[in-house]
Amino acid sequence: MRAHLDLEEQVPGVADDGVWLTCIECGETFAPFDAVRYTCDDCDGLLEVRYADLPTWEDFGGASTPESGPYGVWRYSDALPFESGVSLPEGGTPLHHVPRLEDEVGVRNLRVKHEGMNPTGSFKDRGMTVGVRVAQEVGVGRLACASTGNTSAALAAYGARGGMETLVLLPAGKVAAGKVAQASLHGARILEVDGNFDRCLDIVQDLAARGEVYLLNSLNPFRLEGQKTIGLEIMERFYADEGRYPDRIVLPVGNAGNTAALYKCFRELQRAGAIEASEVPKLTGVQAEHSAPMVEAVEEGWDEIQRWEEVETRATAIRIGNPVNAPKALPGIRETGGTAVAVSDEAITDAQRSLAESGVGVEPASAASLAGLRKLREQGRVDADEDVVCLTTGHLLKDPDAAYEAGSDPEPVPADTDAVLDHLADE
Repeated sequence: MRAHLDLEEQVPGVADDGVWLTCIECGETFAPFDAVRYTCDDCDGLLEVRYADLPTWEDFGGASTPESGPYGVWRYSDALPFESGVSLPEGGTPLHHVPRLEDEVGVRNLRVKHEGMNPTGSFKDRGMTVGVRVAQEVGVGRLACASTGNTSAALAAYGARGGMETLVLLPAGKVAAGKVAQASLHGARILEVDGNFDRCLDIVQDLAARGEVYLLNSLNPFRLEGQKTIGLEIMERFYADEGRYPDRIVLPVGNAGNTAALYKCFRELQRAGAIEASEVPKLTGVQAEHSAPMVEAVEEGWDEIQRWEEVETRATAIRIGNPVNAPKALPGIRETGGTAVAVSDEAITDAQRSLAESGVGVEPASAASLAGLRKLREQGRVDADEDVVCLTTGHLLKDPDAAYEAGSDPEPVPADTDAVLDHLADE
């Protein structure tokens, strides 16, 4: 597999204001906005957005708060293709201290980056603010995605904000009701497909190839530009608090877009001279054990994943058998010294409860990061002296049924104060 970034890469003739697309497989370059493309014209390899000039921390303007100035994704516009986009706004999510979990897991420092605090309740908003802006630039009218739920909610909201038609394909009966409701309320046209997520994506890719839609799944390289700001926020905030960068970032893996985006973020920071190679966090991916093609590839040492035709987990957001960003994500895991691990649904639910008890309410897929960290600590594959950030990708209200099942049952009592006190005394 070819290296993803030549630190001495020259600006090609196709660059538009210092921005271009490069194929990660054959190295061919393309102008960014002269045509709609998602993969390489020559070899069908995945594309990455590249920049002639990469910013350092000083270029982002120092510490910022919502009250004092630019905040969120577009604070990092120097690292993005545009100065601004279709915004709700997004980004600027909290990096929580979780001292009880830190003690229980047994690491030097544990923080939780809660992406569920974005406008539609997931990290997908970061990619959509950039992706919908690009759609406007290339002049398309209909946006589309395949989704396990969060992508459809974000696409519908940002498409509505941009005044654009949106189409979402969902696997029938496999998407949490809260996510379908979001897409519906924001005016998307929803098609329920008799098949899993991967079949939905196959169809959307075919529609895009026929020119019927503009695809905004993470196969679109501009989506990942917004998502890489997760890494910029983690690194800035952690350094501000601790005076150093985290040793490891543990994250759920579905289509592997965040893994690819974080890896690109760190490579760009290194190229800009903002961090040293020794300061790049280890990227550690977590999947559900019955939906784990990335874990299989890491454990077997494969350069490519093998598509899983049958996948199942209650963590619906990562119920994916063919992660399209694997060619970008696998090198990210390996070259940062990270790893990947599969966890049971029971471990995911237990982690979801534990996070909620620390005040961090997440959907099941998000809790996979903590479940994976626990397993790796038990196996001795994460050391006690590590600084770790767990990425949680979606809010608990994304899947209220799962939250209800994971929580405690209501206790019926008579409508009488003394009866309530008696009931409490019986515990």
